[in-house]
Amino acid sequence: MSSRVKLTRLTGSGSGECGQNDCPNVYKDEADGMLVIQGLTYRGFAPPTGEALVKIPERVLREAARALGW
Repeated sequence: MSSRVKLTRLTGSGSGECGQNDCPNVYKDEADGMLVIQGLTYRGFAPPTGEALVKIPERVLREAARALGW
């Protein structure tokens, strides 16, 4: 059984296309500082085994960058 990781939500005010769930979204993994992206599965390219590609609007990534102070 894997333990849950603490993610900090960087995007989504609840007013986006998914309402309160506001997907797509960007999260920060508090354990290692890496970004975790939630979005639509992208099938235009086959990534290596164990990896996935998702599509997010540019505005979501810009919002995450602002939240991180970049």
